[in-house]
Amino acid sequence: MQDELVGRSHEPIGRRRWAIAEGYIPAESGLGGRAMESHETACLLNAGSADAHVEITLFFTNRDPVGPYRVTVPARRTLHLRFNDLQDPAPVPRDTDYASVIESDRPIVVQHTRLDSRRSELSLITTVAYAAE
Repeated sequence: MQDELVGRSHEPIGRRRWAIAEGYIPAESGLGGRAMESHETACLLNAGSADAHVEITLFFTNRDPVGPYRVTVPARRTLHLRFNDLQDPAPVPRDTDYASVIESDRPIVVQHTRLDSRRSELSLITTVAYAAE
């Protein structure tokens, strides 16, 4: 696949479907400023040579799914997407458990990160999302 070349590799990097089973954005942050605001982030890597069009659907414990949220990850770029910033079709609710499914028309890699700054002892977690295909 010529359009998926990265360096010397001829194999696409990533998958088209990903899941993050764990999501939660605290309503509060212990420290001021955007850099230390409690947040969830999906780090999306598109190492291919064509833009990746990505759709995100959120799933909840006691309500219908919301989505798709749509973003584009340019070719050979990364996008660190804060779920806090997602507004359309609806803002991501705070203090609510959720999970997400991320679907792309091109292979991408997804990593999930959370910063919980409610206390002065900050908590940061990160993991590679589950690749469904």
